[in-house]
Amino acid sequence: MARTSPYLVTDYRQELKAFGTGWKRFGVLVAAVLWLITPLQVGDAWLFILNFIAVFAIGGIGLNLLTGFAGQVSLGHAFFLGVGAYAAAWFGGQQELPLVLWLPIAGLVGAAIGALVGPIALRLSGHYLAIVTLALLFIGEHIFLEWTSVTGGTRGVRVNAGLSIGPVDFTALDVAGTTYSREQGLFWLLWGLVALAAVLAFNIVRTRPGRALQAIRDRDTAAEVIGVNITRYKVGVFAISSAYAAIAGGLYGAALLRSVRPEQFGDFNGILLSITFIAIIIVGGMGTTVGAILGSFVVVGLPRVIERFSGDLPFLIQGAGDSGLIRVSQFNNMLFGLLIIVFLLVEPMGIAAIWRRITTYFKAWPFSY
Repeated sequence: MARTSPYLVTDYRQELKAFGTGWKRFGVLVAAVLWLITPLQVGDAWLFILNFIAVFAIGGIGLNLLTGFAGQVSLGHAFFLGVGAYAAAWFGGQQELPLVLWLPIAGLVGAAIGALVGPIALRLSGHYLAIVTLALLFIGEHIFLEWTSVTGGTRGVRVNAGLSIGPVDFTALDVAGTTYSREQGLFWLLWGLVALAAVLAFNIVRTRPGRALQAIRDRDTAAEVIGVNITRYKVGVFAISSAYAAIAGGLYGAALLRSVRPEQFGDFNGILLSITFIAIIIVGGMGTTVGAILGSFVVVGLPRVIERFSGDLPFLIQGAGDSGLIRVSQFNNMLFGLLIIVFLLVEPMGIAAIWRRITTYFKAWPFSY
C-alpha cells in the first residue's frame, strides 16, 4: 500500500494554520509595522479615509461570512449598522459605559436581532431572501423614528460614546509626553479591531462550523444528508454577521459620524449603504476573509481619494460655476457601478483571486507559466 508523502501532509496542515507558513508570518510582521508607523507618516486627512475604510472592512468581513461562506444574500446590512450606532449612543453615551463594555454590547444586540431574523433564511434563499432582508431597512427606519427616547426621532442623537481602553484615550492619545491627534489614535484603535475581526473570522471558517457553512452554500440538501444541522448554522451565521455589522455601526457612529439620524440607515440611504457592502465583497472577493479588507480599500477609499483630488481633474464639477463634464458624486456613482460590472464579468472571485494567482506564480517560479 502506497504511503502518502509526509511533506504533503505537513504542507496541508501548515496551510490550515492562521500563520502556518513563513510567508504568512512575514505578512503579519509587515502589517504590524505598517500599523505602527502609518499614523506617524500620513496626515490626518488621509488617516480619516483609512479609518473610514477600517470601519467598513469590519462590516464587510461580517457580510462575507453570511454571503461569501454561507451563500445567504442580505440587503439588510445597513439596518444592523444602525442598531450598532444607536446602541453606541445609548450604552456608550447616555449610560457612559466604557468602550470595552458598550462595543461588545452593541455586538450582542445585533447578534440577538440577527438570531431572530435568521430563521427566515431557513425557508428562503437567493433573491427571495434579499427582498425580505431589504424590508428590514424600512422596518428599522420606522423604529428609529418612533423610539425617540433612544434614537432622538427625526432630530437624531449625538454619539458621545467613549473610545478609551482603561487610561488610554484614543481620541487624545498621549504616550511618553507625545500627544497624537484624534485621527492617529483612531487609526491604531480601528485597524487593531480590524485585525481582531479578521483573525476571528478566519478561525471560524477554517473550523468545523466554517466547513459546514460552505457545504450549505454549495449544496444545502447534500449538507443536510451528511449530518449538517442547517437550522443551527444558518441562524448562527446570521447572528455572527449581524454582530459584526452592529460593531461596525457602533464605531461608525462613535468614531466617524459622532451623530446619527434614522434616514442614514433606512430608505434610499440604507439601500445604498447595504449595496456598498455587497460591492465590497464582490470586488474584494467573496469567500475570503482578506477580500472584505481589500474591497473596502477600493469601494470605500477610492471615491474619497477622487473627492480629495477632484480639483486636479478638469472633467469633474465641484460646485456651481465650475466647468466640467460631470459632478464628483455622479462620477463616483458611475465608478461604483462600473467596478461591480467589471469584477462580476472579468474576475468574479475579486482582488483576492488576483493576489492568489500572483503569489502562486512566484511560489512556483521558475516552473510557473
